[in-house]
Amino acid sequence: MLRHQQILRLISLGLALWAAATLYIRLLPSALLDPVQGAIGFASSLPMAWISVWLVRRVGVLERQEVPLGVAVVGAVAMMIDGVALRWRPDLYGSDPLAVRLGAAWLLWGYGLSLGVAYLMAGPRRSPTKP
Repeated sequence: MLRHQQILRLISLGLALWAAATLYIRLLPSALLDPVQGAIGFASSLPMAWISVWLVRRVGVLERQEVPLGVAVVGAVAMMIDGVALRWRPDLYGSDPLAVRLGAAWLLWGYGLSLGVAYLMAGPRRSPTKP
């Protein structure tokens, strides 16, 4: 179970990561609308997911086995804000409905990748087998 201080740190990180992703969608809609740039954005999400999960572990001061829970806290905060904003204030993400929809798809992809990376990072360390 996470301690109170860890949860507060992770909530703050969730808010910060939500703001950063929202600014990306709002300020760079061309990166979402262009087919090549959009594909690059999806591909570059994998290393960004690794960095994000690493950041969750560091900011939350988490043990390896706590990483999925920490990522779940950060993701829950960001996803709930995304859900409310996309429902009632989609203009936060920009004025082009297609860019907002593609941005939402990119967000879902990123959340899924981050959860998968957290699962992999929390797994048992493999020791080299002896011949």
